[in-house]
Amino acid sequence: MTVTEIGKALTGNRLYDGEVVFLTRTGIWSETIDAAAVALEPLSQAALEKRGEAAVANNQVTEAYLIDVERRNGRVRAQHIRERIRALGPTVRQDLGKQSDGTGGGFAAHA
Repeated sequence: MTVTEIGKALTGNRLYDGEVVFLTRTGIWSETIDAAAVALEPLSQAALEKRGEAAVANNQVTEAYLIDVERRNGRVRAQHIRERIRALGPTVRQDLGKQSDGTGGGFAAHA
């Protein structure tokens, strides 16, 4: 049985190296989209957005924003192709980026 939750996750770029990161439930910025906290309700989404604003103000990340995601059987997939590419790495070379080492989430950019 496939369990799918539709919600939002918070993403940004880590300030010191520019790496794409996702906020986890424990408040840590992870390079892995599967670790992202998925907010299902509007109040939870607003709380994530506030945490992003604070992280930007504290110079942890730049341009923190919410993205549409789905969590399916424990794996997280960005809904928009741009965000899938950010999570995976280059689309022309699948031997590079997070997709090459299995940390880009359980879904291909094109699927």
